[in-house]
Amino acid sequence: MTDTILGVNFNNGNSDGVFIGGGQLGFNWQVSNFVLGFEADIDGAANNNNTGTVFIPAVGTIQMTSNNRWITTLAARFGVTNGYWLFYGKAGGGWVGNDDFTVTNLTTGASTTVSNDNTNSGWLVGAGIEWAFAPNWSAKVEYNYLGLDNRTFTVPAGSPFLPGDTFTQSNRNIQMVKVGINYLFNWSSYR
Repeated sequence: MTDTILGVNFNNGNSDGVFIGGGQLGFNWQVSNFVLGFEADIDGAANNNNTGTVFIPAVGTIQMTSNNRWITTLAARFGVTNGYWLFYGKAGGGWVGNDDFTVTNLTTGASTTVSNDNTNSGWLVGAGIEWAFAPNWSAKVEYNYLGLDNRTFTVPAGSPFLPGDTFTQSNRNIQMVKVGINYLFNWSSYR
């Protein structure tokens, strides 16, 4: 994270892991041992405080905090089956809903929060394994990488410090490991 007025870098912050939960809907088409399809999902993210701090002489220690609230993806799936197992890759796009951008002067305690609900988009790649363990049921584990665009925030003019300063979050990429259970409406997959 960087700002435009002072040119400082907040990259010494943290990006804590967070629990996500949600649902998905998709369609698969199988020809011989090859499976093609698409998948859409939406997940709610538990409070995810991404923070960064920096000391600025004559201003104090400044902390930036932002939150991700939900993640949704839409991707094509392509894979190969081996009996009841499906080994697949996926590629597509993703969107993350953000809110609550906060700048806090830890030295004085003054802070400014703007609830600028917005959505960032990016590209998605992933891979996984799915196991059809019973008629109409499968379990899966997959890894997804979501590359996101930058996000900016401008401190309001009435702020007690850094008014008009614009902060930019970059390298906001998200890595996810998902575990799930699927109900298959037409049992004929992965056989």
